[in-house]
Amino acid sequence: MTSMAKRPAADDELLNPEDTVFALIDYQPTQINSVNSMDRAKLIQNIVVTQQLINTFKIPTILSTVNVASGRNQDTIPQLKALLPDVPSYDRTSINAWEDADFNAAIKATGKHKIIMAALWTEACLTFPALDALKEGYEVFPVVDAVGGTSVIAHETAISRIVAKGAQPTTIAQLACELQRDWNRTDTVPGFSKGLMDAGIFLRLS
Repeated sequence: MTSMAKRPAADDELLNPEDTVFALIDYQPTQINSVNSMDRAKLIQNIVVTQQLINTFKIPTILSTVNVASGRNQDTIPQLKALLPDVPSYDRTSINAWEDADFNAAIKATGKHKIIMAALWTEACLTFPALDALKEGYEVFPVVDAVGGTSVIAHETAISRIVAKGAQPTTIAQLACELQRDWNRTDTVPGFSKGLMDAGIFLRLS
């Protein structure tokens, strides 16, 4: 049993840590408390697991909030902030993060071409930057079980809209497996396994 060599990132159809950035947008109390497309506690659990996986595979996170400086909203929830101690947060007034100069520049400064994206709500703060990024030639991968909208129909309609323009939906389990690829990559196996156990996908045996 011999694993093939890692594919060159530029030629890889699948997500790979070398050519991927994570956009984490608006996981703030007001937005979470208005999500009605999934259980809110599960949403928090899933986005925390997603961020843990992102950290495991050393993918850069571009973090953004809306209206914190203005006093209208609170900051990113502490469960996520604890996982991002050295990551700057780009606070915006624009609903569309792609239209914020600092956020936009931060994404582009990474030089990555694949964007894993999670944002609240699906119908606005995920859809708008996803469409703009796709138009500019990026590949966009929304983590559909870690995002939510104001209703089931709002969430599903938004996902359908961005998929029609080329977005490639993923889930926590798919994301973890796609980034891990090979059990011989032993450095990330503990984080991979913990993430799937925390999400309730792997059975915890002890």
